[in-house]
Amino acid sequence: MKELIGTSFSFLNYYKEIPVSYDAKLVNVDNEMAEFEVHEYQAKVITLEHKALIRSHEKFSFREDMFGEAFYVNVARKKVILCNFGYAKIRSDMRRFVRVVLDRPLEAEMIVAEDILKGGIKDISLGGASIDVMSKEQLPTGLDINMFLKLPDIANGSIHEVGVAATVIKVTGDEAPYNCFVEFYPEKHSQQQISYYINQRQVEIIKELKEQTL
Repeated sequence: MKELIGTSFSFLNYYKEIPVSYDAKLVNVDNEMAEFEVHEYQAKVITLEHKALIRSHEKFSFREDMFGEAFYVNVARKKVILCNFGYAKIRSDMRRFVRVVLDRPLEAEMIVAEDILKGGIKDISLGGASIDVMSKEQLPTGLDINMFLKLPDIANGSIHEVGVAATVIKVTGDEAPYNCFVEFYPEKHSQQQISYYINQRQVEIIKELKEQTL
């Protein structure tokens, strides 16, 4: 990479599933370690993840994405030294929807036959959610269900109950709580309500990252 000193690369990290991607300038290469000037937010997330993804560059002699482990990070100086490089495939770029992680699970009710199964939403996107459930016997893969999501309005603290049709994709885990993955099929109004909550949660996460002191 020495011949690419002075070149900017596109870094990618995730903070609570929100992509953080800024350009990073390669300033030095020594003993298989590469020093970059990075954005402050990128440095913060690299500190937390201990690595960075690097998108394939037109000047690479290969067309692969890369990753590097963090050897040194200085948020104040916006400096990062990466080592132990390897090839990677940034599959997250294939996601259709932005996903947000929740600090506290939100309540969800799943209508299964004549029962109501309660669960806690751990992360959510317009396309679906990951939900903690205490039982999986009634949630076989492919089951179509109706759900009610209890989504807060972060601005005023009110709770909106949002109805949505969904399909169980899979349930993982050997003991309760199990992790139930569902795919949503929202009608327009429900989609707008879920989107509104996700946008609020994104703003909350970005604000948290800005205020993060490391």
